[in-house]
Amino acid sequence: MIPPLPAKAVLRALSGALALWWLAPQAALAQGHLEAQYEATLAGIPVGKGAWTIDIGEDQFSAAASGGTSGLLKTLSNGSGTGAAQGRVVNGALVSTNYSASTTTSKKSEAIHMVLSNGNVKEYGIEPEPPVDPDRIPITEAHRHSVYDPMTGSMLRVPGTSDPLTPEACHTGAAVFDGRMRYDLKLDFKRMETVKAEHGYFGPVVVCAIYFSPVAGYIPDRAVIRYLTAQRNIEIAFAPVAGTRILVPFWMKIPTPLGPAMLEATSFITTATPPRVAKTN
Repeated sequence: MIPPLPAKAVLRALSGALALWWLAPQAALAQGHLEAQYEATLAGIPVGKGAWTIDIGEDQFSAAASGGTSGLLKTLSNGSGTGAAQGRVVNGALVSTNYSASTTTSKKSEAIHMVLSNGNVKEYGIEPEPPVDPDRIPITEAHRHSVYDPMTGSMLRVPGTSDPLTPEACHTGAAVFDGRMRYDLKLDFKRMETVKAEHGYFGPVVVCAIYFSPVAGYIPDRAVIRYLTAQRNIEIAFAPVAGTRILVPFWMKIPTPLGPAMLEATSFITTATPPRVAKTN
């Protein structure tokens, strides 16, 4: 039997679960911009807030997120974090070149950085360097090849030219390396829904089931790992970035022994960016 998870572990899992998804090379991307605000709740109680900005250009992209605890959880365990990725747009694919993340709590701070090339991790590190744990499954060189960083991986690329919000958007999977752990994620279609943010987006989303499978860099006996691996009821809803074929998480739900954990956009403002026009004499 899987033991109950502490609240802090649940929130780590919830925020880490945004480290989702992959995209494959397809036709050229259009250009778009997203400004989003999210709220995290546990059993209906607000426990965190965050922001996410994405810019997709003709040949480059960038994404940045920040967040922290709020409400009752902030009085128990104050924490904050940031994440960012930059890269190139190559034949329609978002190809990350740099990824960074940092977390700060009342007890410690940690920073992760990665340099990537065509899906392969060329350099990475954690500061301060974590202690060696003999129970942790080691990361090998092979585990750092053909992977996506969490920020770039959270943006789902849908092939084709028709409406990207279809069941086929969920028929995919990904290999992710977050600087500490290598894991696989798989999506399956659940249903279509309509959502309405307090500010911005009002329209359809595609809801997918998501399954987590750790590969390396984790301690098998950790309760949060065992719990997420066993879960078959985690759901994520994807909404489009205007002017592109990129879908990003609008909300995510994780059942927990303490009640449902949810991360949901309260503001989701997205605009298409006109392509650059070549100058002529």
